[in-house]
Amino acid sequence: AAARGRPPASPAPSLRAAGSQLPCFHGSSTIRNLKERFHMNMTEEQLQLLIEQLVDGSMRSITTKLYDGFQYLTNGIM
Repeated sequence: AAARGRPPASPAPSLRAAGSQLPCFHGSSTIRNLKERFHMNMTEEQLQLLIEQLVDGSMRSITTKLYDGFQYLTNGIM
């Protein structure tokens, strides 16, 4: 299910990066880092396990609890 939210394997970012004056596209690692962020090399099962691990880690994180408390106090978001 998570893979459905991944962007299609498209050369669009590569095309936009070519000759761009934007600092975010400088360096050869930008496109590679973008692809790594979406875990394009993982199977559906591997991706599901990774997401479960990320959610579990977040639920146990003190920083998540602190941020949630901050959001609740400042914005009424729970």
